[in-house]
Amino acid sequence: MFAVHLLAFHFTKLKEDQIKKVDRYLYHMRLSDDVLLDVMARFQAEMVKGLGRDTNPTATVKMLPSFVRSLPDGSEKGDFLAVDLGGSQFRAHQVKVFDDGKQSSQLESKFYPTPKEVTQGNGAELFDYVADCLLDFMETKNLKHKKLPLGFTFSFPCKQTKLEEGVLLAWTKHFKVRGVQDTDVVSALRKALQKHKDIDIDVLALVNDTVGTMMTCGYDDQRCEVGLIIGTGTNACYMEEMRHIDLVEGDEGRMCINTEWGAFGDDGALDDLRTEFDRELDLGSLNPGKQLFEKMISSLYLGELVRLILLKMTKEGLLFNGKVSTALLTKGKIEMKHVSAMEKYKEGLSNTKEILTELNLFPSEEDCIAVQHVCTIVSFRSANLCAATLAAILTRLKENKKLLRMRTTVGIDGGLYKTHPQYAKRLHKVVRRLVPTCDVRFLLSVSGSGKGAAMVTAVAYRLAAQRKQIDAALAPFLLSLETLREVKNKMRTELEYGLKRETQASATVKMLPTYVCGTPDGTEKGKFLALDLGGTNFRVLLVKIRSGRRRSVQMYNKIFAIPLEIMQGTGEELFDHIVQCIADFLEYMGIKGARLPLGFTFSFPCRQASIDKGTLVGWTKGFKATDCEGEDVVDMLREAIRRRNEFDLDIVAVVNDTVGTMMTCGYEDPNCEIGLIAGTGSNVCYMEDMKNIEIVEGNEGKMCINTEWGGFGDNGCIDNIRTQYDKEVDEGSLNPGKQRYEKMTSGMYLGEIVRQILIDLTKQGLLFRGQISESLRKRGIFETKFLSQIESDRLALLQVRRILQQLGLDSTCEDSIIVKEVCGAVSKRAAQLCGAGLAAIVEKKRENRGVEHLQITVGVDGTLYKLHPHFSRVLRETVKELAPQCDVTFMLSEDGSGKGAALITAVAKRLHNVGQK
Repeated sequence: MFAVHLLAFHFTKLKEDQIKKVDRYLYHMRLSDDVLLDVMARFQAEMVKGLGRDTNPTATVKMLPSFVRSLPDGSEKGDFLAVDLGGSQFRAHQVKVFDDGKQSSQLESKFYPTPKEVTQGNGAELFDYVADCLLDFMETKNLKHKKLPLGFTFSFPCKQTKLEEGVLLAWTKHFKVRGVQDTDVVSALRKALQKHKDIDIDVLALVNDTVGTMMTCGYDDQRCEVGLIIGTGTNACYMEEMRHIDLVEGDEGRMCINTEWGAFGDDGALDDLRTEFDRELDLGSLNPGKQLFEKMISSLYLGELVRLILLKMTKEGLLFNGKVSTALLTKGKIEMKHVSAMEKYKEGLSNTKEILTELNLFPSEEDCIAVQHVCTIVSFRSANLCAATLAAILTRLKENKKLLRMRTTVGIDGGLYKTHPQYAKRLHKVVRRLVPTCDVRFLLSVSGSGKGAAMVTAVAYRLAAQRKQIDAALAPFLLSLETLREVKNKMRTELEYGLKRETQASATVKMLPTYVCGTPDGTEKGKFLALDLGGTNFRVLLVKIRSGRRRSVQMYNKIFAIPLEIMQGTGEELFDHIVQCIADFLEYMGIKGARLPLGFTFSFPCRQASIDKGTLVGWTKGFKATDCEGEDVVDMLREAIRRRNEFDLDIVAVVNDTVGTMMTCGYEDPNCEIGLIAGTGSNVCYMEDMKNIEIVEGNEGKMCINTEWGGFGDNGCIDNIRTQYDKEVDEGSLNPGKQRYEKMTSGMYLGEIVRQILIDLTKQGLLFRGQISESLRKRGIFETKFLSQIESDRLALLQVRRILQQLGLDSTCEDSIIVKEVCGAVSKRAAQLCGAGLAAIVEKKRENRGVEHLQITVGVDGTLYKLHPHFSRVLRETVKELAPQCDVTFMLSEDGSGKGAALITAVAKRLHNVGQK
């Protein structure tokens, strides 16, 4: 028993001695975590360099755009062919993808050798060989009669400008084919296939094997956004944000970047980590000075590294009693399969003895232990370096997503990872240590590069079909110049109907006289109260106007909410609530006793008989208070003040917010004779010649006309441009069949139009994986402010996804792009329609004045115009296009409904005083 223990102790001591000896000899190859974190930082810097337009030409890590923009979503289906060139064998595949809800696929493959005369011959021979093998495969599988799309996996660095094209930058691994570098390999393959007249193949996608691996794993796990190959060669790809890829136009979405990280260090960035053995191996390779990182990592080189180390150690008398065999002197005699066999857990030492004996080295037990440890250090260094660069990619993904902690999947393939007994475990452990905030799943790819090419092709097929459906849904929102001219002309006709006595009653654009007969002239002064009712909030203002040299307007205001039950209760309750708010304000300002002149901004259609009489034509914007329509709102306000019996006010004018907007801008710019509101609602007013207003007595001077153009189209005159979504929004509104133009142009409804489109696209399986969430079913959930946020140029898709998540919509990157596109189509149409209507007004003003060329200012207010990133620009461009003889200046109104109401009151007082004199 004692003898056994002694023997075990002796063996352990022997093993420790040998391990220490090798550790000392190869201490340069043993990398600490600090060194690995440094490598990680260096690689991150190289990635940034490769992505930048100016720095890419000198970058060693080329960060090649693959033009793969989307991962599989499980709805792909069909029959696809794939060929895979780049490893030790050439492979042809048939992939069937089933849309059965289980995400299943079927793969049939055939392997062909890649003889040296093919891998190191000329280009024509290589591609003829590929075409011949494919023909043989199709005959075997009885596919010659079918037209099938093909994905081409080509595992070498290529520069792509589209998915179905790739110019070879350089051969790697053991390939060195003449006449192919700097040419398009897809064209070469198509040329070779065309020689076979009996087959019809459409090469749809060129894919790198790394991208293929990511796509294959992405089909099984939708979190997969990194592909990694550790085999004969090594490489990684990942999904990068388009806004960071300077080499490709556009900022929307993501694209897979093929890093081509094998060339990391070709500029000397890793020279401090490369050993004499790395240098010797590089000098004896097919491509000295190139792919230096790959030569430290991939299975093509690790066996040779081990041989060079053993050779030097033997020459120094540290192994095999200093006796060098011919085999040990022969390049390529130790391969990766030998290294893997020597590192096996239990039979490793006996394998080592057997392999070394075959090399005529006659090892001792000490030699076997030492050689096994050399293999461990070489393969461990490979796993460490690979982990450091992978950690850099994972960190970049996490930072792109602005996450504190990230869950993701890495699709992985390659002989070294699959067959080496310790490699996978070591890699996983080091990655988790270097990026503890990433929860990484490593998913082994099954026939990744071949099936992956088919998946890329299937995704391209799916996206093309989806594109057609999305284009069809959004086509009705794209208005041609001709259509917009038609809208302008129809608006002009309706404006005339509203002004004429005999047609006014049936006109949809009501053209209501406001009895505002002048704009400010600068002599207005005094204290005025203003009320502003037109949305979910109600404001009371005290406005002090000074005239003369120190002309100014000072305002004090307070905002009060109007609860829904009051908006939709009785008229008496609504006006009692308004008077309660006025009383609070007067008390707050300490002016309860003063009888001040008051202007009442009432932003709903009113028929006025004088400036202080306004009969409500009909509620809009969600108001539904009873017993108000057909009543004079000034009388209702006076009645409510009387009921309260606390204070008295001189109600001088009832004002529409659009008129207030015009007046506010008119105070600054006398050329302002049009007011436009583009916010919750949509409306325009303008100064019309009295002689054209048949429904008001008198022909002298001008009067402001409140067009109430929201009702344009209520007679069906624009039905040709109304979509199914507009009809759904109208039918679900509080006033079906009314305010049709407003429902296509105003903030209150744009979000709802978007929601209807999103529901339709989801039903078609084009969004949110075909699942209509509970929140998407809720009317009004998609507020117009979300359109403004989503369409902001500064907003990355990640932030768009966050907005959608707030709405309970779990979206992918592709979903976010589609949602952004839908928002853009809806808001652009709104701005164009608004522009067409406004063009009709400015043209009318030009004709009224009888001038060839008109210069005029439009006062504008409303959140849609002010906050939406593109609405104002599109509106201005449309007016310019449709009214080229009018030079229109747009002026933002500062508080049209409050300050405007006070100014109208002041102008009315001034004109009244002039009249009395």
